[in-house]
Amino acid sequence: MQSQSSIVNTPADDTSSAPALFSDYEMPTDAFDEAFTEDRQTRPHWEHLLNSIRGLTNDGMVDRQARAQRILREDGATYNLTSDPLTPSVWSLDLIPNIIQSDEWRQIEEGLAQRSALFDLILKDFYGPRELIKSGTLPAEILFSHPGFLRQCHNVTTPGPHQLLLHGVDMVRDQTGQFQIIGDRTQAPSGAGYALENRTVVSRVIPSIFRDSQVHRLSAFFHSLKGMLSKLASEWTETPRIVMLTPGAFSSTYFEQAYMANYLGFPLVQGSDLTVRNGAVWMKSLSGLARVDVILRRVDDAYCDQAELRTDSMLGVPGLLEVVRAGNVAIANPLGSGVLETPALLKFLPAISRFLTGSDLALPSVSSWWCGDPEDFNYVTHNIENLIIKSAIRHANQSSIYGHTLNEKQKLSTLAMIKKHPHLYTAQSYIPGSVAPVWQDGGLQARPSILRAFTVSDQDHYSVMPGGLSRVSNSVRDKIVSPLSSSTSKDTWILASEPEKQTAQLSDKLILQDEALQTNLPSRVVENLFWMGRYAERAELSTRLLRTLFKQMNGIDPLPAESRRLMLEMVSIQTGCLPGFTEADDALIDAPDSELVSIITDGNRPGSIKANLQAMINCGEQVKEMLSADTRIIINELRDHIHELDRAYTNGLPAAPEESLDSLVTSLLALSGLNHESMLRGLDWTFQEIGRRTERALQTATLLRSSLTKPLPAAQQQQVLESVLLSVEALISFRRRYRNRARVAYGLELLMLDSTNPRSLIYQINQLRKHIKKLPRNNMPSAGLSPENHLIIKSLNDIQLADLDGLVQVDRNTQTRLPLEQLMTQLLEQLEQFTVFISEKYFDHTAGPHSLVENNWEGH
Repeated sequence: MQSQSSIVNTPADDTSSAPALFSDYEMPTDAFDEAFTEDRQTRPHWEHLLNSIRGLTNDGMVDRQARAQRILREDGATYNLTSDPLTPSVWSLDLIPNIIQSDEWRQIEEGLAQRSALFDLILKDFYGPRELIKSGTLPAEILFSHPGFLRQCHNVTTPGPHQLLLHGVDMVRDQTGQFQIIGDRTQAPSGAGYALENRTVVSRVIPSIFRDSQVHRLSAFFHSLKGMLSKLASEWTETPRIVMLTPGAFSSTYFEQAYMANYLGFPLVQGSDLTVRNGAVWMKSLSGLARVDVILRRVDDAYCDQAELRTDSMLGVPGLLEVVRAGNVAIANPLGSGVLETPALLKFLPAISRFLTGSDLALPSVSSWWCGDPEDFNYVTHNIENLIIKSAIRHANQSSIYGHTLNEKQKLSTLAMIKKHPHLYTAQSYIPGSVAPVWQDGGLQARPSILRAFTVSDQDHYSVMPGGLSRVSNSVRDKIVSPLSSSTSKDTWILASEPEKQTAQLSDKLILQDEALQTNLPSRVVENLFWMGRYAERAELSTRLLRTLFKQMNGIDPLPAESRRLMLEMVSIQTGCLPGFTEADDALIDAPDSELVSIITDGNRPGSIKANLQAMINCGEQVKEMLSADTRIIINELRDHIHELDRAYTNGLPAAPEESLDSLVTSLLALSGLNHESMLRGLDWTFQEIGRRTERALQTATLLRSSLTKPLPAAQQQQVLESVLLSVEALISFRRRYRNRARVAYGLELLMLDSTNPRSLIYQINQLRKHIKKLPRNNMPSAGLSPENHLIIKSLNDIQLADLDGLVQVDRNTQTRLPLEQLMTQLLEQLEQFTVFISEKYFDHTAGPHSLVENNWEGH
């Protein structure tokens, strides 16, 4: 894209840094400009926004942009293609929205609704009479060679007037300003949730500009979506259970899925959360199996059913298609709709529209050629430098080939590739796309843009989101708007001609039904919360113990050799980083730095501080829809602290290693306090607490066994005992209660038997006893005590009946406090068995039906 000089003459009296915001904006010569006319005048519908931006200083824009990115990070807004929970890709948002005036949008809206209605008719024809093929309107290869065409879905219908329930449409403006459609998303169109998040952030960061601009609201679109889903199962229930099916936390758009599930009020489930039984789909919940009536899916067609589609899928529900075929569950969008995404369809769309509706499309598609047609292939061969080559079969992470970027050798290679399987390739005219102003490097700059619009089935017509997801390229040199992961998004404003009226909300009846159905949580959710609690406690006590060790090693008085060895062994045992110091020679004990650095920062070492924090954050990512905004803020702080820790330990132990761990402990305590004080006492909180209390009990018992079972001389024994007490925040209480009498028995009394100490063993067991009473399927009248209840009561009795004086007696044969070691070992075994019972009862489930043959075919 060539450009000319800067465009805007700012007012002469404006001598602040505001003129710099507009001084570098360059007009395009080969593309339409969204904000300015060819004679460099501001378009009328952009005037209010740009005049408002002119009133902001450079520092003001920097501050607002930073605030927007901070909000996005705190919201957990990511587009993440990596499995590393410590480095998520935060969603990128430019504060200057893309603006479309109401009159123009009205025409676009009509065209989008017409296109969705046409695609609905095409979908019905593909899985019904196939008149398009029989009449020769569409070549048979385009349908039958496409892996997205699922023959298993023939004559399978979704309740209601439409089969296509959701539709995403990618559009660009040509040089004249006319929108042209370059692609359709029909399986599980993404972006609507990001559009809503963009709107939320922009309205918070520039509230007065947004408020005064009379922008059409987005809420009506999502109410239409919720209403449509609720009606899909109206033939068999008045209270449908609706779930959103996600590929999981490693999906690149997982944030959007969690965000929309929360906004709509639906459980977010994975394939493993669902099962097929007795001709229906059921969600595995804490209260047993709960029937599912409607599935809003974000999993691609072929991966939704291992029994009939891809047998290697880990994302679907075996037997799902059979339930759909029987009409016992509705799916949006229906399985098999992915075939509509083929770019090859665009060439034939005008003829298809005339054949099925007798009318032409109001919104044109970009000029397209299908290489399976010899004439089209010949055209592509002679004009490849002006075309974009696309696969007729859309694959994840597959890029289009832009002819104008190829050298002669690459052109020949591309044509040879097409010639091998010409029916698998299409070509489209290259349209640079309109440029939109972005704020970057202290001023406005022009960037190529693309708009994804959304429609939803609404009674007998289609409702269109008043706006959409606009994206712009990141670089001034980049004429191509890259995929979501490496482009910048924009809010899209459709300006109303008059203040918008508030639309009616969904009926109270529907809302109450949805609320009532949320009491059943998927087992996977509570399992992740359970482990999130465990990993948090594990990381906290390990960090506290290491911090105490550093304080003792760097204290005024030298640490005796025997105490030094014992405390280093305690660290290895407590973290589980074995053998570590437990089999160390004197050289390692004297120079422990490298092993300590590994225990803290080696994320690939199970039990290390970093590994536990990574596991905790990963559990949080798996259930991010359950986490509050403040919880997400603390998790982000933990990410930052971990990165700071890596930097601090790059060259070995820092000068004051105990101080480097302070921020971790503080954030973990904040997370614990937030969950305790702000989280509703539902089953999600209960399982997280069960995880926390179980792990704290396990950690405390392990600490007592590793530190106090070996007798030491009086001074060293006191030093080790005080280190243990310091690690569990009990040293001050101990000194106040027992003054300077540092007997092991007194320490055990405080850490084992004191029910007022929130870190004692008896406190944890008492809390577990209370929590498991709240669990479903726990107390069966005729079955007596459940196994987990039995173990908790036995552990409680073992602690209460313990003789402290007997526990501290040293066995002559072993020269250890054998009674203490045996009691702690017994408690550890019982607590581990308790977690097994909880897992088997609430987390693990029997698998459903499986395919007898492998059918992981790809169409060619």
